[in-house]
Amino acid sequence: MKQVYLDNHSGTRTDERVLNEMLPYLKGSYGNAQSMHSLGNLSKEAMEQARHSVAGLINANDEEVYFTSGGSESNNLAVKGAAEAYASKGKHIVVSSIEHFSVLNSAKRLEQAGFQVTALPVDKYGVVAADDLKQAIRPDTILVSIQQANPEIGTIQPIEELALIAKAKGVLFHTDAVASVGTIPVDVKKLGIDLLTLAGSQFHGPKGAAGLYIKKGVRVIPQIDGGIQENGRRAGTENIPAIIGLGKASEIAKSEMPENNQKLTALRNRLISELPKKMEYVYLNGHPQDRLPNNINFSVEFIEGEAMLLFLDSAGIYISSGSSCASKALKMSHVLAAIKVDTAVAQGSVLMTLSKYNNNDEIDYILAEFPPIITKLRNMSPLYAHFKKTGNRQAAGPGTDYAHAHDHEEEEE
Repeated sequence: MKQVYLDNHSGTRTDERVLNEMLPYLKGSYGNAQSMHSLGNLSKEAMEQARHSVAGLINANDEEVYFTSGGSESNNLAVKGAAEAYASKGKHIVVSSIEHFSVLNSAKRLEQAGFQVTALPVDKYGVVAADDLKQAIRPDTILVSIQQANPEIGTIQPIEELALIAKAKGVLFHTDAVASVGTIPVDVKKLGIDLLTLAGSQFHGPKGAAGLYIKKGVRVIPQIDGGIQENGRRAGTENIPAIIGLGKASEIAKSEMPENNQKLTALRNRLISELPKKMEYVYLNGHPQDRLPNNINFSVEFIEGEAMLLFLDSAGIYISSGSSCASKALKMSHVLAAIKVDTAVAQGSVLMTLSKYNNNDEIDYILAEFPPIITKLRNMSPLYAHFKKTGNRQAAGPGTDYAHAHDHEEEEE
């Protein structure tokens, strides 16, 4: 059976060159980077070279890159750490309503500690309006956190414009760029941001290796108490093999990005264009143009996303239904709720995320296998049977906004 992996937002296949770079630090060069002997120095030097490579990927200075265990830890350190560091100036934070849970839940924790949080709405494509941010910033606002690209619906935010608004008010700006760094060009200086989160697992590096960019002069309070590692901002013995892998993945991503983007965009556009032609009542979620080159998110009406995933899995096609941190929650995605996809329609949403290892033959396979699965599931659906008999879509649930669902089709045309 053919196997097609399209769940790359949850984790990418480690590049063989990355693995080969890591192996020596799992075998012979296993010294602790903080140890004052030759073996420790080898690890320290390799770690600093990796830091240089990560900095080069986002156009930062080496000393502005701090290693963490993952995107969630980086987001916690950025949001909680900056809020606590600047609490004397104010206790108001602004986030978007479609942030990753590591940002939203960090904000909730801060609320419990006496901070106030404003969650900005987004439009039907998931875009934050500049005017909404302007109105949300108050004299006591100390931090804005808006992700650069949403991993679920692929929409890319106008971060440079939004960061400029925050800067004009003297407010720190953090962006969760886990979904974008290594996939599209990211330049922290051009964006004008103060903090940025990235993770190597998104661009063919190892899991367990991530980073936080902290602009020189910006303060954060450490969230892990302990030793002096990472200039005192992140305690704990460094995961040298994973950090080395992150560095190598950064070098590869930077050099191969133009070629990869061209390939991914072509594959993405094939799926976005051809899949709805083979299946009725299928709607694209996210911005039709300003989206990640590897992201496809569809809502398929009248059936459940979990059922589609199971049938696709049996055909060797591996996808997901939303955020990897909520995919087993069996409830509607907060992102789809924010862009006002009807609850019943959202339950039939599927997310396909591509990588450089995918190809046109795999797209052909999906286009051949997916439509019959939809037909089979719809034939089992009482909602679809009722619709075919009566033409009444409202059987899918009260308040169904089908005009909104079709907006995507009209804009594409």
